[in-house]
Amino acid sequence: MVRQYETVFIMTPVLSEEQMKETVSKFQDYLKNKGAEIVYEDHWGLRKMAYPIQKKSTGFYHLIEFKADTQLVKALELEMKRDEKVIRFLTVSLDKHAVAYNEKKRREKDAVKETEAEKEN
Repeated sequence: MVRQYETVFIMTPVLSEEQMKETVSKFQDYLKNKGAEIVYEDHWGLRKMAYPIQKKSTGFYHLIEFKADTQLVKALELEMKRDEKVIRFLTVSLDKHAVAYNEKKRREKDAVKETEAEKEN
């Protein structure tokens, strides 16, 4: 059964920019190769965590929203557990209300970007 999911994962802060991008593309490629459709992505950058994890107080956050089969989600989480660069992750299944909310937020964000672009010109 295909459902829509949202995964947020935190990568260790000791990674270089290139290593962080490689890790993100690894999971993007994994999803695409297994037949998932990536709906949206957002890189939140380096952020302070609420509490230390593995003696680290910051991490690179990345969000991927995708449509996939439930078995693929289990396989993706197993891959994240095996990757030493990922220190924490959370995958949630989105119901129709959450999907609508995310789409509304993206439209608002795009409208703000368009307004800012018009002001610059």
